[in-house]
Amino acid sequence: MPASPSTARAINDRLALRLLQQQGPLTAGQLKQLTGLSRPTVADLVERLTAAGLITVVGESGEQRRGPNARLYGIVAGLAQLAALDVRTEGVSVVVSDLVGEVLAQASVPIGGDAGTGPAVEQAVALVERTAKEAGADRLHTVGVGAPGLIDPATGELRDSTGLPAWHRRLVAALQERLPARVLVENETNLAALAEQRDGVARDRDTFVLLWLGHGIGAAVMLDGTLRRGASGGAGEIGFLPVPGTSGVPSATDCEVGFHSLAGAAAVCALAGEYGLMRGADAATVVREAAAAPRGAAARFLDTLADRITVGAASVVAVLDPGCVVLAGELGRAGGEVLAGRVERRLAAMSPLRTEVRPSMLGGGAVLRGALLTAREGAQEELFGAGGN
Repeated sequence: MPASPSTARAINDRLALRLLQQQGPLTAGQLKQLTGLSRPTVADLVERLTAAGLITVVGESGEQRRGPNARLYGIVAGLAQLAALDVRTEGVSVVVSDLVGEVLAQASVPIGGDAGTGPAVEQAVALVERTAKEAGADRLHTVGVGAPGLIDPATGELRDSTGLPAWHRRLVAALQERLPARVLVENETNLAALAEQRDGVARDRDTFVLLWLGHGIGAAVMLDGTLRRGASGGAGEIGFLPVPGTSGVPSATDCEVGFHSLAGAAAVCALAGEYGLMRGADAATVVREAAAAPRGAAARFLDTLADRITVGAASVVAVLDPGCVVLAGELGRAGGEVLAGRVERRLAAMSPLRTEVRPSMLGGGAVLRGALLTAREGAQEELFGAGGN
């Protein structure tokens, strides 16, 4: 059965809006080319979306052509204001943007380990409120939150996790209570993968695995362009992966003798000590300095670290065949191309499945960037879903 005229219009409107989301401002001619719609149909949808207040003229194309330059149409940036949070054990960072992702204000606040749950939550929520006020956002439409731990796929809530501060879980409820906004929560590693696929090193990949190497260990699985969370939201919890070279096997509540015990920050610091490298320095600094001058003890340290990382990465590759592994987190970023190259060579020797290994491109802002993308997607789907009918 052919679609009714109203349904066809809604489909065309959403297609055009999606292109404007993904590619930025476009001319009517470019929309015609990208959508395959006729010129009159594109003209109608541009007029309809402009009248609805969803798009507006944002400039001219500057194309070399006779007559006036073609108008560039873009999403109305001020239609909604968004916020994104990166929630860490030691503090919170926040950014406020408009609907097209232009940053209006950003800030962060450290939260000490001795802070109680109530004061910690108040610090974080107050930071969001202050930053929104600074950005001139009277009312936030959507807030994206990135946090360590598992997200319940049924409820979208942060689940209780061992080793995480109690204020993490309470923060989401407090944001929902205090802010007249929709709050979306996602695991930090998953958000980093979304950001790397949209704006980072995995832009050319529909399928890849992001390996998070830092204080904690985790992985994000992207298959055919879709983030895979698993039945309980725990896909990628490879810190619990049983691996050789440890003193035992992990339990349901403790990953200290799993893959985490080989490649987590504490294990990397201990390994650096064995090679006499920068005793007392944090793990990321040790890895960064070693990668900057990979000679002698530094080269041997990196070789051993790459051996350890490959043990976990090889298991993921054998099961998923992602074709690409992105090394992210503090340690993945610190190791850069030097560490990624070592891991790639070891994977090639260990697995028949060809796998590229790439270091994160987005650095420390990947989680915040992913949280902002999630907020944008959520807001735009809600706003444009209604506007396209």
